[in-house]
Amino acid sequence: MGYRDMNKAEWLIASMRELASQIADLPLDERVDVLNASRAALHEASPFNDEPVDCVLWVRADGVAANDYNPNAVAPPEMRLLEHSIAEDGYTQPIVTWLREDGTREVVDGFHRHRVGRESLSVHERIHGYLPVTSINTDRADLGDRMAATIRHNRARGKHRVDGMSEIVLELVKRKWSDQRIARELGMEPDEVLRLKQVGGLAEIFADEEFSEAWGVNDEPDVE
Repeated sequence: MGYRDMNKAEWLIASMRELASQIADLPLDERVDVLNASRAALHEASPFNDEPVDCVLWVRADGVAANDYNPNAVAPPEMRLLEHSIAEDGYTQPIVTWLREDGTREVVDGFHRHRVGRESLSVHERIHGYLPVTSINTDRADLGDRMAATIRHNRARGKHRVDGMSEIVLELVKRKWSDQRIARELGMEPDEVLRLKQVGGLAEIFADEEFSEAWGVNDEPDVE
């Protein structure tokens, strides 16, 4: 079937296939750049362009930095299993990042997937020093919003260190977030917020509050 016999959708698909064959002949780094630009352009036309997962890009690993507030702890056996999973099955989930003004990216979710891509020699070599990333919505420019996004991503997986969680609650309190907003954004019960404030040494803020049970640094919040 010639181009003249195609409808618009068929012509566009045929054109993209021709373009893909030309892209395949480019050197690796140029090929990645063109593919990223192509995905970004298609993302603009997508009915799902409000969803970060609609546009996954490959970026150099040295342009992706870990955040310094992730309270999610992964034990060495689970970390080894994650490395084995990525080595055997490939990256099945992108690393969620926030695009900084300087063009570098900060990890919002996928801290340990990010580590595997940078630290596992076999994985790093296989993916040519790149990492698969998606960008969180641009309104997450405030650190408190990015902290909350990280907690929401992590909360149903693994365990959070209580001291790490209390540090985040402390930071959000300093940013004038109310207990109600912290509970809503982090998926907590109000009593859990108060307990984490207590762990963080903020007893003076809620001296008149009552607690249903004692809770210490060595305890973990319940995760369903």
